[in-house]
Amino acid sequence: MRVITGAARGLPLKTLPGEEVIRPTSQRVKEAMFSAIQFEIEGKTVLDAFAGCGQLGIEALSRGAVAGVFWDVSKEAIATITDNLTRAKLSDKATLRQGDALMLFRRTADLWDIIFLDPPYGQGLLQEAIPLAAAHLSPGGLLLCEAPAKESLPEQAEDVYLHKTYKHGKTKVLLYRRQTAD
Repeated sequence: MRVITGAARGLPLKTLPGEEVIRPTSQRVKEAMFSAIQFEIEGKTVLDAFAGCGQLGIEALSRGAVAGVFWDVSKEAIATITDNLTRAKLSDKATLRQGDALMLFRRTADLWDIIFLDPPYGQGLLQEAIPLAAAHLSPGGLLLCEAPAKESLPEQAEDVYLHKTYKHGKTKVLLYRRQTAD
């Protein structure tokens, strides 16, 4: 797994061993995800919730996001993200928090321009996380979720609407948008 483009282009990213520990987004799915939002990243703030090794947030920072926040419940994941950010020379743009993402959403008032949600599959976390994340999107913000292709997810949460779904084999990426404040 590598950073696709930007300041850290080509950098191999470390991950935790074992799919029970972490299920990284495949390179093909990540490429499609960032292709869909490539002109909407520069100058934005991002949150990588359920961050794992931090590859989605690091990709966004590499492509010009101004600040990234990384959340994960695992101490080992936070250590891996810290190492990846250091090697990518992006640590100065990053904030890391160890804790349960659902709890952290409930405890913060922060807003982000782009939020990535890629929780462990099969635990119902995404259904619970989407409305919580929707409440933390800035006007015009994007929420990108990775899920099993067969999983049923809401078309709307608050004033955040499903804009597009991309299917890639057994995986799908859902792109939600918050309405702009007019």
